[in-house]
Amino acid sequence: MSKYGDLIKKAKEPENQKTSEPEKMVNLCIKVPESLRRYWMARAKEQGITMTSVITEALTNKFSLPENQETRKE
Repeated sequence: MSKYGDLIKKAKEPENQKTSEPEKMVNLCIKVPESLRRYWMARAKEQGITMTSVITEALTNKFSLPENQETRKE
């Protein structure tokens, strides 16, 4: 392969792709009973935290993060 082709191939490798912008955030929806949602939302508000941070922490604890990803601060 040519030097140019090798350079392009290397640039496409995930560890060589650095971005200065944060990754786009998307919705993750789950269905829960309304009474539980109200209860959980109230507890989160009392503690001054968001449901996003609670759910993200739970998923990270359960499944961890990909090797090349850091946790994002809200």
